[in-house]
Amino acid sequence: MDREEVLNSIQANVQDQNAVKHMLATEAVMRALAKRLGEDEEEWGLTGLVHDIDVELVEDDPHSHSKLGADIARELGATEEMAHAILCHNQAHGIPRETRLDKALFCADALSADITDALVGTDRPKGWTTKSVTKRFRGKGFMAGVNREQVAQCRELGLELEEFVSLGLEAIKGIAANWGS
Repeated sequence: MDREEVLNSIQANVQDQNAVKHMLATEAVMRALAKRLGEDEEEWGLTGLVHDIDVELVEDDPHSHSKLGADIARELGATEEMAHAILCHNQAHGIPRETRLDKALFCADALSADITDALVGTDRPKGWTTKSVTKRFRGKGFMAGVNREQVAQCRELGLELEEFVSLGLEAIKGIAANWGS
């Protein structure tokens, strides 16, 4: 799977720049997770990058989302393990998350979506710290759309919430400077 080819396919299929930022953020979090867990950074990063490639093609239909995405990913050269992770990141399918890649994408998707949503169009990431995000994360008003249980499944990867939030926040801050607004 070639990153440039994936980016070209995203450009052709996804017009919403916030969705693109979410996919880039998920890629960054997945690469950081792979590094931390001793996994293949390229494979995990590309899985995160391509995971929502079908979001506009299926018009946010939760029962179609990720099925088409897994097919597109396969066409782009994804392994079956990558395609399975893409499929099971969508809870609507009820597919069990079995591998570390499955579990990583599931919790990285939620964390990156919510951090990305909170950061888009702001300069806040510079001032955010793990402590402030973790503290605010526990309150219901901060990132109100967050599926906290989905993010907390980082524990299945052997990571405590604070470490996962730190890893994700730093990964996203590392790429957010290139987003513009």
